[in-house]
Amino acid sequence: MMKLWTVIKREYMQRVRAKMFIVSTILLPLVMSLFGIVPAIILSIKTPPLRVAVVDQTGKMFAHLKQALSNVETDQGTTTPVQNDNTSQLRSFGSRGEFVLQEISATNQSAEQIRTTLDQRLNARELDGYIILPPDFLNNGKAEFFTRNAGDLVSQGRLMSALNRSARQQRLIDANVDTTTRQNLFKPVDLQAVRIGAGRQERDSGESFALVFGVGLVMYIAILMYGQIILGAVIEEKETRIAEILFSSVKPFTLMMGKLVGVSLVALTQFAIWGLAFSAFALYGASVLAASGVRGSIPSIPFTHYIFFGLFFLLGYFIYGTIYALVGSMVTTAQEGGQLAVPIILILVVSFYLFYPVSRSPDSTFSFWVSMIPFTAPVSMLVRIVTQTPPFWQIALSLLIGFSSVLAIMWVTARIYRVGMLMYGKRASIPEALRWARQT
Repeated sequence: MMKLWTVIKREYMQRVRAKMFIVSTILLPLVMSLFGIVPAIILSIKTPPLRVAVVDQTGKMFAHLKQALSNVETDQGTTTPVQNDNTSQLRSFGSRGEFVLQEISATNQSAEQIRTTLDQRLNARELDGYIILPPDFLNNGKAEFFTRNAGDLVSQGRLMSALNRSARQQRLIDANVDTTTRQNLFKPVDLQAVRIGAGRQERDSGESFALVFGVGLVMYIAILMYGQIILGAVIEEKETRIAEILFSSVKPFTLMMGKLVGVSLVALTQFAIWGLAFSAFALYGASVLAASGVRGSIPSIPFTHYIFFGLFFLLGYFIYGTIYALVGSMVTTAQEGGQLAVPIILILVVSFYLFYPVSRSPDSTFSFWVSMIPFTAPVSMLVRIVTQTPPFWQIALSLLIGFSSVLAIMWVTARIYRVGMLMYGKRASIPEALRWARQT
């Protein structure tokens, strides 16, 4: 036991004191915070208003189009109508930009004359675009939008949405539908999912599912980062032949377990620091939102879910970490280790692809079996727990199978590790590794 603790302490202290550990621990929270700050800064940049002329040959659509754009903007901003002698304009202010609509009379000019005049204004940069609504627009629903910037898909989408709403409004008016009925027809609905179980009802707004996705993502990052560290540490000891000296005083299983536990404690330390940093950022953000009048609520996630998250996280980490140690003992260079590690990553990616079928049908036979397979259980069972919690015996069985598999993989890996760490010159094949595992 003392030898195991010595190996764990060495692995932990050697990596925690490394400059790369300190730099990555400090930099990652700063980089991640930029993902929240930079988009906010970019969205706060004011852009010039989009000047759009509207040729309404129907004679009915311009007022509705103004109102439709006004309704879109008032969700997050305000609208200010601007009138002058020659045009009717609407300037909409909001976080999604500005529009200046200008109505062009189609009574005194032909269609070609109007297009020529508007093209000239477009080329002279007096306009950013113009819309032509033909006389039969309400029947066929076809309009044309001419613009210098064809890549501004956001503005084009907003204009198309506003035109759709305007057309529906005018068609209802033409059908002699009264104002109150029209307002009721356009009234949105609110669908709230309510989970029923354990003799009670609870509203589910997706916090648990978002959390399990976050746990899976953290697991994926941890396995990629620290699995490679385990792989590199094993290969380094093999290349420098330190293992020959260590095996004279430490059993292979003790040495391998010390590496796994030591590196896992390093991972736990780093993720604990990151968790505290992100919690501080979240609390600061919540206080800023509260000061601005925006109220938030803490996700109502059962405490048992956090316990399951921790257990399945450890299960996934130790399964894949042990396999990385196995790969490291079979190869001779880091390049060979990277090549053999690709299937490990693919298996982990497949477990993420199971999110969709398992969440759609958590009680199916397929979901049951993938939540029992140790390589996919860390993600699949968590999805089942947060979507439609299975009976406790299934969760316990999954954990029992998983951690039993971890012990079995560790036992096999230790036997291969014992021989593989002393082999030099060539990469071991799978039949050779199996022969090493059978040797007493």
